[in-house]
Amino acid sequence: MADLYRNPEQVKGYAYRPNYPPELFNFILSKTTGRRQLAWDVATGSGQAAVSLSSLFDAVVATDSSPEQISHAPTHLPNVRFVVTPPSLTIPDLHRLVAPPGSVDLITVATALHWLDIPAFFSQAHAVLRRPGGVVAVWGYGFDLLIGGGRVEEICRRIRETISPYCEKDVTEMVQEGYAGVDFPFEAVEGVEEGTAPVRKFTAEREMGVAELIGLWQTSTPYQRARRAGVELITGEVVEELKRAWVEEDGGELLNNKKKMVRFPISLRIGVESGDPFILSTSG
Repeated sequence: MADLYRNPEQVKGYAYRPNYPPELFNFILSKTTGRRQLAWDVATGSGQAAVSLSSLFDAVVATDSSPEQISHAPTHLPNVRFVVTPPSLTIPDLHRLVAPPGSVDLITVATALHWLDIPAFFSQAHAVLRRPGGVVAVWGYGFDLLIGGGRVEEICRRIRETISPYCEKDVTEMVQEGYAGVDFPFEAVEGVEEGTAPVRKFTAEREMGVAELIGLWQTSTPYQRARRAGVELITGEVVEELKRAWVEEDGGELLNNKKKMVRFPISLRIGVESGDPFILSTSG
């Protein structure tokens, strides 16, 4: 599986991410009919989605090509197997390291599809999904943060615009569109928006202090890209402006003790494998 090598700063960034909402998993589960034995979480990072899946499936295999990421995954989940996979994963290696043909009931990719070799990933999905009825669910969020609509949110919008030139254009558009433009080779399910955006919308929430919010920006891929080029995108002046706005919106309460609810709009693409069942040859 080809996915982005994440440097240590990006690894730290997982500490600032929101947890995905139960409503998201409930909707996905409602489309995963019948057997719920095995889920595969692709580009798992530090295992955030895998943790949620562990209570919904008999077993979970969570893969990432970054050993650094896997080293931060939880170790207390007896039904989750974390696997470091090579950046280019052949189908035989997929069946050896991840799962045999037709054995996976659900495949998830949480805020990472844009880093994958997408055609290769879809081929791998077809190679292990239960036929018919296996489900593929990919979702993600960008930095269109909702923080009450006031001055703090406006400053965050300006930060996003400052960072934007250092984003990969194709990646940014893919995430902002909620992966709606991706050629998704799976059968549509009920309950998603029709027309130009075949997605389902959710919202993740997290209470964050100002330092955590700044950390979220500073551990992002485009920020790190700019920093390696010698460009500081979030200056001390911007940080101080954000802190002042944070305090003013909360009536001057002590900054370090005050958190705000930050909302992250999520877009989900989901589909079902409709191919014929696997028939394994018994001839020798």
